[in-house]
Amino acid sequence: MSDEDTHLIWVLADDRAGNVNQAVGVAEALAQPFKRIDIGYTAFAKLPNFLRRATLIGLDEASRARLVAPWPDLVIAAGRRTAPVARWIKKQSRGHTRICQIMRPDGGEGSFDLIAVPAHDRPAVRENVVEIPGAPHRVTETRLLIEADNWRPHFKGLPSPRFAVVIGGSTKKTTFTATMAKEVITRAVNAAQSVDGSLLVTTSRRTGAECEELIASCLASSSVAYHLHDWKSQEENPYFGYLALADVVIVTSDSVSMCCEAAASPGGVYIYAPDGLANERHQRLHQALFEGGYARPLLPDTELVPFKHPSLQPARMVAQRCLELLGAP
Repeated sequence: MSDEDTHLIWVLADDRAGNVNQAVGVAEALAQPFKRIDIGYTAFAKLPNFLRRATLIGLDEASRARLVAPWPDLVIAAGRRTAPVARWIKKQSRGHTRICQIMRPDGGEGSFDLIAVPAHDRPAVRENVVEIPGAPHRVTETRLLIEADNWRPHFKGLPSPRFAVVIGGSTKKTTFTATMAKEVITRAVNAAQSVDGSLLVTTSRRTGAECEELIASCLASSSVAYHLHDWKSQEENPYFGYLALADVVIVTSDSVSMCCEAAASPGGVYIYAPDGLANERHQRLHQALFEGGYARPLLPDTELVPFKHPSLQPARMVAQRCLELLGAP
């Protein structure tokens, strides 16, 4: 790429890992250099965006100091709280900067050159809105190949087929119960046992101590070979290695990001969505993944077998639209 073709691209990275992964995933899909701008907030960031508008209200001093000219050709941001910042940058650049906002910006929609909204959020039809099948992420085929090479030696003692179990937990509106934890891990243990396979199991900060202990106990009392990663562990996180090397991936239904990342993996994906764990919005996502052939529901009579499916890559859809913005006069 010549200097004339090089664009200055900023990614606004706030304090929510899910937002950052979505924005960085789109930036990486552009296959161009980009600069990450870390954003920290004050209490005023809780104000609604119709008050914050195109300002830096709610940003801490360190973040303000990082937002200086030369202004970028493109800003990629995710989440409501970054939206006023992106609008402010465009204003400072006198309209030169194109801004791509992932998820609804909560006001000022006409100021954005592109708004990428997952279909399960039911976006309004607008010229600058692109509907995408799930949340953008960073799980690409290339990354999975690299992670597979990295983690294969660690799991060489675990027989195939390998069943990855990606366990989330409770959210603000739903509860991941001990009964659910026992059911999902028991289903995985039985499936692996029936084919002399093994398990790759990870929990999250939302799983809860009671459920974590129950899961660890069930694994220890089984005859199945397994690798368990506790989210509190100081060891390197094998999550992407799990996705890269599992023949079957079981994922709990409470996280949009986890479901979409699993749907990018090569293994057959099953979503565990018992009554009470997935809210209505998540249920719409799951149905879209089922209809697209990316995943299958884990029902009481479901046989857990590997199957091939397309790789879910919504970040590429957004990146393509961003490239069109950069190429526009």
